[in-house]
Amino acid sequence: MEGGLGLMRFIGAGTRRGFNYRVRRTFWTVPNIITVARFLLVPVFVSYLDQGRYGAATIVLAVLGCTDWVDGYIARRFDQISTIGRWLDPLADRLALIIIAVAFVVEGLAPLWLLLCIVVPDTILLVYSLVLFHGSPGLPVTNVGKIRTALLLAGTPLLLLEQALGPQFQWVGVLAYVFLILGCAGHLVAWWGYMRAAARKHRQLHGSRPDVGRPDA
Repeated sequence: MEGGLGLMRFIGAGTRRGFNYRVRRTFWTVPNIITVARFLLVPVFVSYLDQGRYGAATIVLAVLGCTDWVDGYIARRFDQISTIGRWLDPLADRLALIIIAVAFVVEGLAPLWLLLCIVVPDTILLVYSLVLFHGSPGLPVTNVGKIRTALLLAGTPLLLLEQALGPQFQWVGVLAYVFLILGCAGHLVAWWGYMRAAARKHRQLHGSRPDVGRPDA
């Protein structure tokens, strides 16, 4: 129980209890700039991976994972929450994960199931959202979604680290797969939660059940 509470505190680090946050409407906040900078590191990672520079690629992925936590902390701690950041951060994370998974599969460093586990649920959710809302449903990021992202961003650098260290460090690869399997399981749980939340929001807005599927039945 204490471990779970500690994890929740880590995820929501920087939150100021009882503080009346002001949601900014500008792009120019420190967290948003960090988010964009983080996403711009993705092609740097792909370039290093293509060159076989696994050590450098591992460092870039580690930075990606760390800054994903840092921008959220700054937003909460220093009242830098923005309407743009609420959709920009999860969108950048999702695109980054897809590109990273594609690069891993293309380079033969990860199995195809890793890519399919990320892309297929996201595609279903995207189509479902377009049918119901003709765009983004504007759902908040859940704790499961945040944990999922953290696990995947922890597992992928470990896969590269095994390549950089050599075959005598196979245990690093085993640990990487533990994180990736847990991350993929979390991805499916988060996806199902978003599907249910989208259906509920549609009913609240229109007062009727959606015609396309009933994921929360």
